[in-house]
Amino acid sequence: MMNTLKDLCLLDGVSGNEGKIAEYIVNKIAPYAECYIDPLGNVIAHKKGTSSAKKRVLFDAHMDEVGLIITGIKDDGMLTFSCIGGINTEVLLAKRVKIGDVYGVICVKPIHMLSGDEKKKVPDKEGLLIDIGASSKADAEQYIEIGDTAVFDSDYVEFGDNKIKAKAIDDRLGCAILIDIIKSYLPFDAWFSFTVQEEVGLRGAKTAAFSVEPDYAIAIEATTACDIIDTPENKSVCKLNEGAVVSFMDGSTLYEKALFNSTINTANNIGKKIQVKRGTSGGNNAGAIHLTKSGVRTVSLSIPCRYLHSPECVIDKRDIESVKDIAVALFEQMADDKI
Repeated sequence: MMNTLKDLCLLDGVSGNEGKIAEYIVNKIAPYAECYIDPLGNVIAHKKGTSSAKKRVLFDAHMDEVGLIITGIKDDGMLTFSCIGGINTEVLLAKRVKIGDVYGVICVKPIHMLSGDEKKKVPDKEGLLIDIGASSKADAEQYIEIGDTAVFDSDYVEFGDNKIKAKAIDDRLGCAILIDIIKSYLPFDAWFSFTVQEEVGLRGAKTAAFSVEPDYAIAIEATTACDIIDTPENKSVCKLNEGAVVSFMDGSTLYEKALFNSTINTANNIGKKIQVKRGTSGGNNAGAIHLTKSGVRTVSLSIPCRYLHSPECVIDKRDIESVKDIAVALFEQMADDKI
């Protein structure tokens, strides 16, 4: 699974431009499941188990990552841009980016040139530019078009005590877990959606769930971990190496209490670590899935991730197996109508 995760993180797929990710996933899962790409770009897969499921269960993960879109080219060759998805301005400053095969750096005024007041505040995001080394607008236009998308230029690195650093952990990790589940034995039929445009409004999940019509859904995601120095316990949200994260509420979903409890009980029964997300901000595809048609019983299982929506997301390998194993055990109960 780690090789798959590395491959996925090193591919580029900003919201609305997930084609490379979809192609990779289809090539990986085609020998194990029937799959197709829907009109919006979602990859939908159906894997036959040894028995038919009493209830239809959907595993979901989104393919897109946060990034930038080019909005203009200035006379001096600098590029203006807007963010795709939620990115803090502090994360952007002086970062390397890729626009297709073109490399650039997000401009920032050097500290030696800052006034006293400027040193105390973050620059206005709207005033930031991308420097691709062009000498003029005409020079830049040879390589860049308005509407091109940019991603953070960041390597995949394994370091420290079972840690992984990469861009796009959110949610290429979920995609890697779903691929691994598809390649493994399943006792019941299962459905899978690798969805587009989660970062800009859960858009792919709306059409994918409408198409599959599941009774249950398991959304697998990455969620913010703020377990760093000087952060109060109640503000750390969740912690690395403490297992899968289950939410009771976020910005798009108020999760069913019975299913929330079943998830925790399942984790305990199979001896896997699980933790409750200590916060209600954010949201994920569960928000769209659970409202589909007459409603879908939905749970969100996440991996804790430091520095989310940045070039340097950090996770712990040991949490990955917890998420996968709990998801599969929960699926078996859902599919057999035992929850």
